[in-house]
Amino acid sequence: MLDLLHPSAATPVRSLSCDLARTHAELEEAQRIRYQVFGVEMGAKLPSAAAGLDIDRFDRFCDHLLVRDQCNNKVVGTYRILSPEQACMAGGYYSETEFDMTRLQHLRGRMAEVGRSCVDVHYRDGATIAQLWSGLAEYITKNNHEYVIGCASISMNDGGHYAASVFNKIYKLHASPEEFRVTPHCRLPIESLEQNLDVIIPPLIKSYLRMGAYIAGEPACDPEFNCADLFILLPVSRISARVTKHFLRRAS
Repeated sequence: MLDLLHPSAATPVRSLSCDLARTHAELEEAQRIRYQVFGVEMGAKLPSAAAGLDIDRFDRFCDHLLVRDQCNNKVVGTYRILSPEQACMAGGYYSETEFDMTRLQHLRGRMAEVGRSCVDVHYRDGATIAQLWSGLAEYITKNNHEYVIGCASISMNDGGHYAASVFNKIYKLHASPEEFRVTPHCRLPIESLEQNLDVIIPPLIKSYLRMGAYIAGEPACDPEFNCADLFILLPVSRISARVTKHFLRRAS
């Protein structure tokens, strides 16, 4: 889940809406913007690149949030959600391809996984992010999910030093209890990287932490997407009333 939700300096007034994809054509709109962001912009190695789409085996089991600009009908942001029931149908969560989640087995029936978040380069502002979060909050509330999990990605364009420094900056304050820790299959070698760069926490990760999320262990290395992934565990019960009012306004 690449963290590409960096706000721009100025936020123009737009008419945005957020809804779930309901047709195959709408799913392809999500896959197309993912290809543009992950494949073209970030240089990820995507097996479906020839079709101009980012497709993986989990897509057909997920619900896909689409943020659309009502002025031009363009999909400008997306988020996919894998429910516990659909995770069983898919043979597991996407996060399990990067982390050993053995310690979370007792939570499986209550966890919704989020991922593949991306926003068009011209729409990376607070309004678009708010639409994605509100849509996600409405979905979670409606379906009574108790935990949200996912991989929050950090670019490794500098070889991993930025990712290691972000992890070092936030982990002590936001580490999960030991019983909720996961283990990366391909661990980022933090000890061999610079960990004390003066870094800005990526906005998506900052939003998760502001809502009460835990960082549940060391980061994984994802060479296909050229990023380091942090495992996010957000118990819905930890979301404060102030944040609930801000992010869950569509669900109230």
